[in-house]
Amino acid sequence: MRPFLAVVARDLRLARRQGTDIAMTLAFFVVVVALFPLGLGPTPELLSRIAPAVLWVTALLAAMLSFDRLFQQDSEDGGLEQLALSGLPLSLLALAKACAHWLTTGLPMLVLAPLLAVSLNLAADAYWTLVATLAIGTPVVSLFGTVGAALVVGARRAGVLVALIVLPLLIPVLIFAVSAVEASGAGLSVRVHLLFLGAILAASIPLAPLAAGAALRQALD
Repeated sequence: MRPFLAVVARDLRLARRQGTDIAMTLAFFVVVVALFPLGLGPTPELLSRIAPAVLWVTALLAAMLSFDRLFQQDSEDGGLEQLALSGLPLSLLALAKACAHWLTTGLPMLVLAPLLAVSLNLAADAYWTLVATLAIGTPVVSLFGTVGAALVVGARRAGVLVALIVLPLLIPVLIFAVSAVEASGAGLSVRVHLLFLGAILAASIPLAPLAAGAALRQALD
């Protein structure tokens, strides 16, 4: 457990030193969401209807900006080999990377999203559901992103490749999350949508690190 926490703490320290990267990711999230009211004009009904999809699609695209750096820097400076020799299984290394990514990217977006939802005139009843979907869905985004980042270690234009690999895998998360927020705004039950999201997260926690670990092992061989 100690090596796992050490990797999480190390990545958090690196993220704090390279705060520009996190700031750019969050700025992209805020700016893109803020552009929709400006582009669509003062039409509260339209903004309210598209708010769940705008917030979730923008969150996914913002997360894509940071995935190519998950393993790339460690691969270039030899740190990845050192981490592999530390005794920590590669699957747990990938899980630690995913945890650090969520803490530095997913968690801030979870906090910002309700504030941005105000500008999109999201229905008041849907705020807690939006937070719940982000709390369940963004860890899945980080886990799947870790798999994509591990598959493209050492590749050119890794950011584009990660997006092409990961975004199709996240379509179910997007569908259930947006459907839950829309159902909440309409006064309908969101239990089924949240249960599906929870099931995806429960399956992703053991499977995604195993897949990412296998990809890292292939890259190191």
